[in-house]
Amino acid sequence: MSDGTAKAAKPAALTPDICVIGAGENGVALAIAAAAFGVSVVLIERDAIGGDIGGLVTRALIETGSRAQALRDAARLGLSAAEPQPNAALIHDHIQRALAADRANHAAERLTALGIAVLWGEAHFTSRSTVTVGEQPVKARRFVVATGARAIPPAVPGLDTAPVLREADLAGLTRLPERPIVLGGAGAALAQALRRLGCAATLLASEGLLASHDAEAAALLRRRLLREGLELNESGEPLRVERTRSGLRLVLSAPSGETAIEGSHLILCGPLRPALDALDLDLGGIRHDVSGIVVDRSLRTSNRRVYALGACAGGAATALPDRAGDDHAGLVLRSVLFRQPVKIDPGSEPRIAWSRPQVASIGLPEAEARTAAGTIRVLRWPFSENAAARAAEETEGFVKAVVDRKGRILGVTIVGEDAGELIAPWCIALRAGLGIGEVAGLPLPAMARSDASRRAALSFHATLTTRPALRRLIGFLRRFG
Repeated sequence: MSDGTAKAAKPAALTPDICVIGAGENGVALAIAAAAFGVSVVLIERDAIGGDIGGLVTRALIETGSRAQALRDAARLGLSAAEPQPNAALIHDHIQRALAADRANHAAERLTALGIAVLWGEAHFTSRSTVTVGEQPVKARRFVVATGARAIPPAVPGLDTAPVLREADLAGLTRLPERPIVLGGAGAALAQALRRLGCAATLLASEGLLASHDAEAAALLRRRLLREGLELNESGEPLRVERTRSGLRLVLSAPSGETAIEGSHLILCGPLRPALDALDLDLGGIRHDVSGIVVDRSLRTSNRRVYALGACAGGAATALPDRAGDDHAGLVLRSVLFRQPVKIDPGSEPRIAWSRPQVASIGLPEAEARTAAGTIRVLRWPFSENAAARAAEETEGFVKAVVDRKGRILGVTIVGEDAGELIAPWCIALRAGLGIGEVAGLPLPAMARSDASRRAALSFHATLTTRPALRRLIGFLRRFG
């Protein structure tokens, strides 16, 4: 056979210890950590390392909107208030700088220097023990699927004719959308940021505002959004989209029939669907359903060689909306490298809405805690009683802890400035199995917002002061000086 007709030999199979499919945040973290232990790692990505940039783009807009609102509210602190003048081009540059810094941390050259073999292309299982990328087979000792999830457009007639954006698309805009319609309650923080930057924004949250959080927290945020001029619709279901000369018209269901919202763009903020379409999971003997890849509490799939983590993992790992993070990468690493038994605990994963005020939750909301535990106690401390919040004129919000009769923590909700940071001690408490007494004993700074958490925990002991037996004991002890 001549050289011209000879078929090129297929490349030899790679045989790493771990093959990670998907180079998003979780996948990269796992690959870097495994390589640091001297483990051979292959990392497969079809698009860009670092995963979906939508979260970072939205966070950059939220911070910009927060600065704009601070100018409006400056009079509360004795400064001259001013109406901000957003410069869309400079905002675009700010977003690009944030993305550039993030890309530097996930550069393929950096990963290669750490000893990670990076393969570009679409990965798919060809057997229970083999994944193929193009013509390159990979036979790893363990596989980890970390392909994440993507926002899916609703099945609404006419949607394909309208200007539709995802959060990541906002990074490329040099002009802010004039009348954006944000679809999905998870987009509350983005809609608020756009409103603060001068856009006539509308938020359509058919599933309810902050559906996975405490109802009281949602009510407080709702009041703030309406006060800032955001149009909010929580009842209408999209029926169809119509193009207009100036943009689009979104027709919604209404008690009286139909209603319509005029806008310039639709921005999709959920729901999310695990990105699994091209993996040929059935050939790998991997069960999956609408929630994602079915895993047990150790993040293992029906194929014992394969783990799944992050937003593509379903089954026991099905994510709640607004999940702020997880420790899946660390758990998988402990299981694969050290053979340690691991178990995920979705109840100890915080959920955060990055709106202003921020809403951070962990564990059960109050209503669910009542159903699960029966008799509960609700411990509260308002930020109006917190020195740091009063000094900053940011007294809106509270710390709410729900505990059972013995002081076991069932759930916590914090609404207020920096709630996403203030939830951290409670995350540790729930993961470590600490009771409310241990939180009450934490030496938190007295002139900090975090002191509100200690004050809320201390209120668990308030009823002890009225117990006759305890008062008799104190009286008895006083006799001894």
